[in-house]
Amino acid sequence: MLQEDEGYYFGLGAFETIAVEQGKPVFLEAHYARLQRALEFFHLSVEFEEIQKNVQRALAEKQMQTGRKVLKVAVSQKNITVSTRENKYQEKDYAEGFSASYAKVKRNETSPFTYHKTFNYGDCILEKRRAMADGIQEPVFLNTRGEIAEGATSNVFFVKDGQIVAPPLSSGMLPGIMRQYLYENYEIQEQIILPEQVTEFQEMFLTNSLLGIMPVRQLEGFVFPRMEVGHMLLEEYRRRYCN
Repeated sequence: MLQEDEGYYFGLGAFETIAVEQGKPVFLEAHYARLQRALEFFHLSVEFEEIQKNVQRALAEKQMQTGRKVLKVAVSQKNITVSTRENKYQEKDYAEGFSASYAKVKRNETSPFTYHKTFNYGDCILEKRRAMADGIQEPVFLNTRGEIAEGATSNVFFVKDGQIVAPPLSSGMLPGIMRQYLYENYEIQEQIILPEQVTEFQEMFLTNSLLGIMPVRQLEGFVFPRMEVGHMLLEEYRRRYCN
């Protein structure tokens, strides 16, 4: 039973959503490290070994041993919860690519909450619901300076003449685990990206732990001419971690 604490009342808690492929959690240690940073940010004195024990119990469940699953860990001062579910993304999503649009609210690049995966997730959820009601899979946030920052549940990347391009962390975003994977394995060029510059790029793709790498077909009214690099990166990631 959940206990009342500042996580419940004020959102002072953190969570991680972890892909589990054929029984194996992907980038588990990186998720633990990011969760630990968030708990330190909130000054939460939680026994991390207890979190790990709960995670291992969930991973040992029979239904987690096959297929594409999701493990979610949420932690506040008095609560540790671990839940599991199916990974809902289908092959047709990757083949067709996502449709994206700009969110109605701004991402606050001055807030420390922007850079941690916390219970303060209301903007993302509400904007995601609004977009999906309009047939859009992912809203993209601009920051208070009008720069492209991140998706509601993803980091954003573009491709220009074969070069992968990404907004810098200073534009305001959660530094994603899949974003980290790309930075460690590929050459990424960082630059501030404004909406009027989007037509300069041939591709766009999104990353998060559950999507992996998702090509974007369209952002607002602009249709990207290609999705080749996104698909190539996805296949390389799958060969390494999803078999």
